[in-house]
Parts: sequence; structure tokens; C-alpha cells
Amino acid sequence: MFDGLKKKLNRFRNDVEETAEEKAEAAADEAETEADAEAESAPADAAVEPEASEPADTDSVGDADADSEADAVDDAPADAESVTDADSAPEQAAATAEGEPEPEPATAAADEQMADEPAADVDEPAPDEAEPRESLASDAAKAALAEEDEDGSSGPGRLRRAAAFATGKVVIEEEDLEDPLWELEMALLQSDVEMQVAEEILETIREKLIGETRKQVQSTGKLVSEALHDALYEVISVGQFDFDQRIAEADKPVTLIFTGINGVGKTTTIAKLARYFEKQGYSTVLANGDTYRAGANEQIREHAEALGKKLIAHEQGGDPAAVIYDGVEYAEAHDIDIVLGDTAGRLHTSNDLMAQLEKIDRVVGPDLTLFVDEAVAGQDAVERARQFNDAAAIDGAILTKADADSNGGAAISIAYVTGKPILFLGVGQGYDHIEKFDPERMVERLLGEDE
Repeated sequence: MFDGLKKKLNRFRNDVEETAEEKAEAAADEAETEADAEAESAPADAAVEPEASEPADTDSVGDADADSEADAVDDAPADAESVTDADSAPEQAAATAEGEPEPEPATAAADEQMADEPAADVDEPAPDEAEPRESLASDAAKAALAEEDEDGSSGPGRLRRAAAFATGKVVIEEEDLEDPLWELEMALLQSDVEMQVAEEILETIREKLIGETRKQVQSTGKLVSEALHDALYEVISVGQFDFDQRIAEADKPVTLIFTGINGVGKTTTIAKLARYFEKQGYSTVLANGDTYRAGANEQIREHAEALGKKLIAHEQGGDPAAVIYDGVEYAEAHDIDIVLGDTAGRLHTSNDLMAQLEKIDRVVGPDLTLFVDEAVAGQDAVERARQFNDAAAIDGAILTKADADSNGGAAISIAYVTGKPILFLGVGQGYDHIEKFDPERMVERLLGEDE
């Protein structure tokens, strides 16, 4: 089901992934090259700096020595006395406590201080040389490298990861998406996706991908898949409600009216839903409001007999509203849960037939009016759904022959253009070949996530 569109979506995902990965690899290689060049230049700079500073250091040391000798001659007594007095006080206190004087440490301390003073003078002229070189890497890059060191890993992969952290590399940019998005747009239109819906999908993908940076735990392919998932889900799930819950909570009998053009499978869909409700424990009665088509009574009667269901029908040419009203009366009298009312196939331009739907709505007051069309009709089905909704206010849609549709355009588009959900898909000829429409499952099918 929808295999053709699935292939096109996967092609888009692969195209974007390849484009972004090639760009990211090129950026990582460039960052690695720059890092290598920086590493090579650092030792050369370190070797030049000491040579340039040697003469200044030598002169400075010589001057410092000369000055210190002169100072030592002039100030030695005062300094010695001062140092001895200051430093010997705690020592004398300790000596008094222990009963033993210890003059030697005081003398050594004085000598040590005098020896240190010239050293301080030597370092003072060039304080900048002692400052470490500022790191060019970001804190995130340092953390990444440290983490890699703890793990014992190294090599190009380590450098690339650090570069990715440091530069915050944008993986997907607008120019990366230009060609793939154009090809995706063509693919969607060729798959019978309505143009407005295709544009909405593309815009959502742009918003979610442009400017995105790839996380370390996430591939570009995963980013694209998530964007596709969200874009498709947003248009497919419009108006969605829990059909089973609606039926369970409605006052009984619940009346469902089926409409659409001729030959799309309305009557067979009614029979399938009779079986569907039976499995859920509901009783049903069928009412044939298709009173103009020759053979309509015979067709629906065959289904009713095969399923063991009661059929309410009038003679050909009768009033459709009256037939369905009788079906509701029968359900109320016999405690039947659900009335399934067929109507004549019609186009929205058939004013008399559309007037019949309005009369049914006034006389019967159905709980749900459901539009039935073929999935393989593609954009024609989308346009008809729009027109029927404008004329008769449908509550939801059922697509038949979904198993034969490789495009999926109608399934993607109908909910968005009508604001009313797709409720069921017909997936075969048997009475059991109908399934509830699940937007999430639909997206998984299209993206291959359920395989």
C-alpha cells in the first residue's frame, strides 16, 4: 500500500542525508587541518621567544646582581637586624618554651629572604612571558576532549567530534534542501497529493530542518525522518477524532449516512461496517436510500442476507428520506444500536440529489454523514470530498481500494482540504477487509517505520 510514495519519500531522505553528510565531513576535515596547523606552529613560537628574551634577561640579571651588592653593603646591618628581630621572635618563644635557644633558623631565614629578593627583581621586567597561551577551543570542545581521554580514545574521530562541538556546525542549510525539496514537491504532486497540501508539507520540512545542528547521538537521516514524520502527520491528522468512542457515547440508535458518487463502493463499505460493528458487539440495520438506481435493492439485499442483517427498503423511485426514517423507527422499536443508510450516487452539481441529502438531514438528523470514494482516484477524490463537504457538510471520509493505491495522495490530502478526517480504509473485497484509519500508522507506512 502506497509503495510508490514511500519510495519517493525515502529518496528525499537519502538525498538530504548525503548532501548534509558530505558537507559536514568537509567541514570536519577543514577544522582538523586548521587544528594540525595550529599545533605545528605552536612549538616554533615557543622556541623563538626564549632566544629573543635572553639578552634582556642577562642584562637584567647583571643589573640586579650589581644593585643587590650595593644594597647589601649599605643596608646589610639594618636589614639583618630587622629580619632577625622579626623572624626570631616566634623562634625565641619556641626556644623559651622548650628551654633551648635556636638562633640558626633565624639566620637561615634572613639569608633565604636576601637570596630571594634578587630573584623577584629578575622576573619583574617581563611578566607577560609567564602567562599561558589562551586556548582557542571552546569549553564544550575541551570537555569533549577530556571525555575522550578518559575513554582512552584518540585519532581523527576524536578531533572531528571536538571540532563539531567547538564550531557548532550547522548540518542542514537552505541551499542543502533546495534541490531535494524541489524533487520532493514533484514527487508529491505526481503521487496525487493536492498542491496546497504539498506546499504545507514542504514548508513544515523547511521550518524543521533549516538551521538544525546534528546532535552527537543523532544522524542526519534521523533528523530528516523526524521532519518528514511531523510534516506528514500534521496534514493527515487534521480533524481526527476517536470514531469508536463517538459511537459508544452517542444515544442509540446511532444513524450513519453514506454518500459519494456512483461506483466507488458505498454499498460494499456499508456491509463491511456492519461486520465491523458486529465484532464490537453492536447490532445494526441496513436502510437503502438509493431508490433511483435499478438493482440497488438487490445489491444491498445480497449483503444483508450474507451478514444476517435486517434490510429496510422501499420500491424503486421512493423517497430516500422516508426509507431511512423507517430504518430509524425499526431500530428504536427493536433495540438496534446502529442504522446504516445508503444513498444514491451523485455529483455535487446534481441539485436535486443534493437536495435529497438536505432533506435526509432535516427528517432523520443523522449522527454522522460519511463520504466514500476510491483511494485510487487521487486528486479527483480530494476535489470531490471538498465539493461534497461544501454542499452537505460531511463528518468524515472512507477510502476504498486503498490496497491498490501506490500513491497515497488522497489519503494524505482529504483531511487537510476538508478539515474532516479519514475514518476507514477499504483494503480488500471481503467483509473483514476494512481497517480504521490511524494517522500515526499511515505515516509509519509511508516512511517505512513499521517494517
